Amino acid sequence: MELGDVGQAEKWLNAGMPPNFLGSRVGSGIMFGAWEDKLEVMNLFLSRGADINLLNANGESAIALAAWRGNMAAVKWLLEHGARINAPKRKWSALHYAVFAGHREMADFLIARGADINALSTNGSSVLMMAVYEGHQDLARRLIELGADRAPKNDWGDGALEWAMRQNQLELARMVSDPAEFNMAISQPKEKWGEPIRSMRTSKELEDLLGMREQLLARGMSTDVVDKRISAERVRIMRAEMDRPQPEREASMEITASRKKPQEQSANIVYDDSGKAIGYKVPPATFSGRPKMPAMGPVKYY
Repeated sequence: MELGDVGQAEKWLNAGMPPNFLGSRVGSGIMFGAWEDKLEVMNLFLSRGADINLLNANGESAIALAAWRGNMAAVKWLLEHGARINAPKRKWSALHYAVFAGHREMADFLIARGADINALSTNGSSVLMMAVYEGHQDLARRLIELGADRAPKNDWGDGALEWAMRQNQLELARMVSDPAEFNMAISQPKEKWGEPIRSMRTSKELEDLLGMREQLLARGMSTDVVDKRISAERVRIMRAEMDRPQPEREASMEITASRKKPQEQSANIVYDDSGKAIGYKVPPATFSGRPKMPAMGPVKYY
């Protein structure tokens, strides 16, 4: 499918391969067509009943994959044939990927067609956060001008401001915060924001691709094909980083009670790494003698 071999695909379909069969790398036949910008492949699978809005194992749709690669012809074809421009709730959207990859024309096209500028990914990261993550100031500015929400934080507690400060992108930090927030942020020590994490964190494949690109440039040859592969590998690295599970934190239960008012006990769950209580309250008259709590670490009485 990566080679666009429509004849081979037709043979497989005639032999009984389900039109929605998901390969282990990209996904379905339509997804391969979107990935490689091969409309004839998508036409074939759609004519055999393939689901144009199917999601692959990573929760990605064909239109998201096409947007990731900057394949405008494929995106337009998909929309013309009924693809949903917005992803299901808490899934990576086409606009997420277009912004991450820095495809301004693609992002503008998707927004003009109704893409949700405040969509949240699987880990709660916003579209604006993707622009900040990659340092795309023009895209971040465009999203803010269109009313993008600057407040969302993902499941790790990071938002656009945290990412901008972590990358030492002060202009972006100013852009995604109000003056008071920005002044407070720059007054904090750099250590508060942690080490920079960027999609250019390397992999063996990425290093090989970058070396290949340098050789092509030295020979005066086009880098279009390798640039697409570099973009794809960078997103793969980013996904691996962002979709990792949250670390488990040891928690303890703090219970407050008074002998004079035995019906007014309360409790908070406290995480040892931050000391922050998340406000879990036990209703009055719940306790009878020593409380029985779920196994979540030591129970402390005060």
